[in-house]
Amino acid sequence: MNLNSHAIFTLYAVYGILLKGISGQHPLVQNVTVTEGGTANMTCRVEYNDNTSLQWSNPAQQTLFFGDKKALRDNRIELIRASWSELTISIHDTTLFDEGMYTCSLFTMPVKIAKAYLTVLGVPEKPKIEGLMKPAVEGDQITLTCLTRGSKPAADLRWFRNEKEVKGAKEVNASGNTFTVRSSLQLHVDRRDDGVAYTCRVDHEALLQAPQQTTEVLEVHYAPRVEIAHSLAIPQEGQYLKLDCVSQGNPSPDPVMWTKDGVEISDLGRVIVEGRELTFTSLNKTDNGTYRCEASNHLGTSSDEYVLYVYEEPTTLPPSTTLPFHPTSPDSTALVGTHATDSTVTGYRDPNALAHHGTDHALIGGVVAVVVFVTLCLIIVLGRYLARHKGTYLTNEAKGADDAPDADTAIINAEGNHAHAEEKKEYFI
Repeated sequence: MNLNSHAIFTLYAVYGILLKGISGQHPLVQNVTVTEGGTANMTCRVEYNDNTSLQWSNPAQQTLFFGDKKALRDNRIELIRASWSELTISIHDTTLFDEGMYTCSLFTMPVKIAKAYLTVLGVPEKPKIEGLMKPAVEGDQITLTCLTRGSKPAADLRWFRNEKEVKGAKEVNASGNTFTVRSSLQLHVDRRDDGVAYTCRVDHEALLQAPQQTTEVLEVHYAPRVEIAHSLAIPQEGQYLKLDCVSQGNPSPDPVMWTKDGVEISDLGRVIVEGRELTFTSLNKTDNGTYRCEASNHLGTSSDEYVLYVYEEPTTLPPSTTLPFHPTSPDSTALVGTHATDSTVTGYRDPNALAHHGTDHALIGGVVAVVVFVTLCLIIVLGRYLARHKGTYLTNEAKGADDAPDADTAIINAEGNHAHAEEKKEYFI
């Protein structure tokens, strides 16, 4: 290689190093997002720096740090690292006013700059629920309003009814650098809303770790509804029976009133009134009647009735009328409260079975009545017939006495007639 060639190679090498240095001397930055009140770290880096200083400036173009030298008197701003290749600063307790475009400058010829945007998120306040009526009355129309202030950007509000989301009407208003958000929920209140928890939750990127929400439990007053529950399907003499007056209302309709056939019931030994319960310790026929339970509160009155009919005490059927118990027999399903012993059944038949047998008895009785009637008619006709023929016979017997002068002669004539009649039938051989 001659001298000229060596000089040219050296020139190209130096030129390449200069180009690489120039291209590497460019500051690199990134945008930063921080929650209001948090700490923002701003970093500026450069490659192949030839001992050129770096500088950070705020959106108002005020120098914050030049190298490791602090230029702005703000105790919230601190130096994290300063070298020829990096300048990192931190801003504590950030406010919405710290938001903006920050500039990193590399003092080459010419000066090279890079810009990073600092976003400060406004944290929404804990939501408040307004418009709640305590208590509400069934049938009312109410509007629940959820309100939150201070969000940036505007927060989103969501409603939940017992953890199931429901749709509300959202409204957003700007308040300086932040937003006030409202969401309204229209309710037509009924008894199903009593005790329901309505929750308003704020969704916002500043609250990803700890969402804000408020819950209110709705209280609804409504008129009572009453229903009588009983412990026996077929009440029988001597049994224990309890009637329970199940009432739902708010406020609770206590106490309830029990009546029998329109007369208020009081404790009578066997019949015990205890709050909502009416207890019969040993049923008998005198307990038959219509029992009524009535409950009231300031919104209304409700009642229910139970008709009690006490059946006779179960007895064992006589051997001649004891029915065989066949589980597969169609009639086996008609027995109620039965007990199977030695292939016999002791107890009552249910009302449907009794009605069925009553119908059969009525049919048999009708047939018997018709037969008796026909028999009587035949006896009457036969009697009349026999009476008529007897008169004719007596008349024929008396014909021989018509011409007799006295009774003795008439008798002789009559006997003679018979004698002659017999004589006419005699033959001699």
